[in-house]
Amino acid sequence: MRLATIRSTQGTFAARVESDTTAVKIDGYANVGDLLQEDNWRQVAEKAAGEEVTFEQTDLEAVVPAPKKIVCVGLNYANHIKEMGRDLPTHPTLFVKYPDALTGPFDDVLVPEYANAELDWEGELAVVIGKRARRVKEADAADYIAGYAVMNDYTMRDYQYRTLQWHQGKSFEKSAGFGPWLTTPDSFEFGGELATYLGDEKMQTTPTDDLVFNPAQLVEYISHIYPLDAGDVIVTGTPGGVGHARNPKRYIGDGDVVKVEIDGLGYVANKTVFE
Repeated sequence: MRLATIRSTQGTFAARVESDTTAVKIDGYANVGDLLQEDNWRQVAEKAAGEEVTFEQTDLEAVVPAPKKIVCVGLNYANHIKEMGRDLPTHPTLFVKYPDALTGPFDDVLVPEYANAELDWEGELAVVIGKRARRVKEADAADYIAGYAVMNDYTMRDYQYRTLQWHQGKSFEKSAGFGPWLTTPDSFEFGGELATYLGDEKMQTTPTDDLVFNPAQLVEYISHIYPLDAGDVIVTGTPGGVGHARNPKRYIGDGDVVKVEIDGLGYVANKTVFE
């Protein structure tokens, strides 16, 4: 099952996606995040028999527009860790992104003039939590995962490396395309390709099961620090091939489209617009 947050002239609404352009409205819910607050959200979505709608890509909003928490994992693919000159970690590296950083999966990303000098791409798999998770064991973690989506994590490298804390380069306003929809675990199989494109050129590629810390391990680790709530998002890290690690370094330019595609989840594509 696939669930999306769709824009309309009356606002947004949650919907069950039937095809890449059609969906069934889930009455009573403004977005997928609101739907996930219901204990029986899956049954509500499966039985929804609301209005059938046709949508364009640009009608899609960030699938969960305002999660309470977005927890990002750095250095979680071995090939990316090695290209950045680091050792494999024994514990996940965590930092936070605020909901203000999210934008629609096909929206333009507007980059202010003072932050466009070292703009990098990072394609990532996102995990969406389906119910409150507190001190969850890895073996039980699957019960707490509502599904998966794609994250296009624009990174301002000059801001990121101003200090030892990465957050400031990772949470610029409306810089992370998120979607195109949530795919429930029964409809997604790990092991397919995660690929990031700059225009038509493939810049990153990795199988999705090549994570150092998989989603279940991340749910266990994070939920022992603080609870995860329904609708919260874990962004699991990016593979090798980022522009900052290349020789010579390469960055995103004005007008460039960054596309992130994950087998089984679809893709997001954001055009970069320098303000």
